Amino acid sequence: MFPEEVDSQTEDSALHGGRVRSFKHERGNWATYVYLPYHPEEEFRELLEELLSAARAHGVLLTPQEEFHLSVSQTVVLRHHWIQPFTQSLRAGLLHCKRFVCSAGRLRVYCNAERTRTFLGMEVCTGHAQLLELVQAVDRTMTEFRLDTFYKDPSFHVSLAWCVGDVTEQMKECIQELQSLVDDHEEGPFLLRLDCTELRCRTGNKTFRFPLEPEHLT
Repeated sequence: MFPEEVDSQTEDSALHGGRVRSFKHERGNWATYVYLPYHPEEEFRELLEELLSAARAHGVLLTPQEEFHLSVSQTVVLRHHWIQPFTQSLRAGLLHCKRFVCSAGRLRVYCNAERTRTFLGMEVCTGHAQLLELVQAVDRTMTEFRLDTFYKDPSFHVSLAWCVGDVTEQMKECIQELQSLVDDHEEGPFLLRLDCTELRCRTGNKTFRFPLEPEHLT
């Protein structure tokens, strides 16, 4: 009934680089978040290698993300029997949300609430208003299921890489050098472009897709 792709994801924490869960895993509880996917081009991957190398020279060993996306929800816990009504509610709420393009180019350092992981991210500079509209639609479903809504003043971003622990201070020492790699990239400043044509919801090992409505030319 719902288009989805099934990813085989292991629950062995030893295979996740020592990352710490922000909530206890229990049978029947599914970690769930809503996001826009980013499909990187070769230019982005080359820049990312330069950024990781520069950070490494400052003693910060970052691991690149396995996949890249922009979150429009927090990670919440769904019971298995909530998945179908939850995704139905999301689909209905997103029915009239239109496609758009957003871009990012400013590096920022993020740390999770538990201070167990630090991220290097690229913050959105255009498309903020459209992203807020998506958040409002997603938040309505979260509220319906009594789950946490998104942050009040969100810093929309695509996470590029991460490391275990809180290395915010070390990252701040080299962030300007990393930003210069972005700004002076080959033929000019690199701008990450996100074609927002569909929203996705990852819950456990399932991915649900919600195509956004094309803009109609008048």
